[in-house]
Amino acid sequence: MPCTASYPELVRFAGRRRRRHDRVAFLMARLLSQHAGSVALSDDIPPGAEVISGSPVAAIASLGSFGDNAIGIWEMTPGTVRDVEADEVFVVIAGQGSLSVEDGDTIDLEPGTVVRLFAGERTEWVVTSTIRKIYITTD
Repeated sequence: MPCTASYPELVRFAGRRRRRHDRVAFLMARLLSQHAGSVALSDDIPPGAEVISGSPVAAIASLGSFGDNAIGIWEMTPGTVRDVEADEVFVVIAGQGSLSVEDGDTIDLEPGTVVRLFAGERTEWVVTSTIRKIYITTD
C-alpha cells in the first residue's frame, strides 16, 4: 500500500517520534529507581572498617550522581561493625538497627529514618535486621 502522507505530514510525524524518544530518555535520567527496595545490588563491599560481631555482608548499587554527589543504595546484613564515615545523608528504607557516633549519639534505624553523617566521624553500626538505605554522599 503506497504512502499517502504529504512531506510536511511525514516531517511532523518524525518530529513527534523524536520528541517522544527524547522524553523517554529524559524520564529515564530523572527516575533513578521505581522500586528501591528491590534493586539488585551488585558490588559486594566490606561492611565497615572493622567487624565487631557476626558475619555481616554489605553491597551497593549506584543510582547516579547529583552535581558532585553520588547517589546509591547500600545494604548490610545483621552484625556489628565500626567505620569511618564520608559526608553523607541517607534514608533507611528497610531493616532495623542502631547507629552510634563517637560523640555519644545513638540513632535507632528503621524505615523512614533520615540521618546526616559528617566526613571522618567514627561510627558503630548494629544491624539486627538487614538494613537498606538510599544515600547521597560527596564524591
